[in-house]
Amino acid sequence: MSLWLILLCALCPLRVLAAQPPAPQPFPRPGSQPAKPAPPPSRPSPPPSPPAAATPARPAPAPGKPEDPPTEEFLGVPIYPGAQFIASYDAGRGQRYYIFGTAGSFVDLVAYYRNVLKQRGELVYDIPATHEFDVGKYREETMAFPPGVTIKDYESEVSQGYPNPKPGGQPARFPTLIQIVPVTER
Repeated sequence: MSLWLILLCALCPLRVLAAQPPAPQPFPRPGSQPAKPAPPPSRPSPPPSPPAAATPARPAPAPGKPEDPPTEEFLGVPIYPGAQFIASYDAGRGQRYYIFGTAGSFVDLVAYYRNVLKQRGELVYDIPATHEFDVGKYREETMAFPPGVTIKDYESEVSQGYPNPKPGGQPARFPTLIQIVPVTER
């Protein structure tokens, strides 16, 4: 066998590897915005949509400083009576989501939100019971998550509930949590 044939066979796999697309990145990655793929050149790009009437974004709390609870007006949905604000988190793409703990049962919270939101919502998991209500328009190009209310049952045979992060806070554990992604447009 000639030296050229051996070199050609050795370099062939490298050409195949170089031609492969890069590995996809996980979503979301803290502190970064996901890259948008370029549209195919054969399709004309759609005209930009008019800016939505957005709820002003709340800045992240300063490190070590407690965060003020969001209002129902800001969130665009009612907060279950007696629910305690726990924290908010960066959802990506300029969105935040807000977590509330409550002593109310999962069944009571689902019934409450069905009544006030005038919709059935959807049970997305049986164990642990998780129910979602979509409450606004989802814009894939500007949002990481659709606006909505998610209720999760944290009480089970293996869990007494979600621990209250406030030292000495009552109740000591929340049987049910509420996650709200604010409504930015309806």
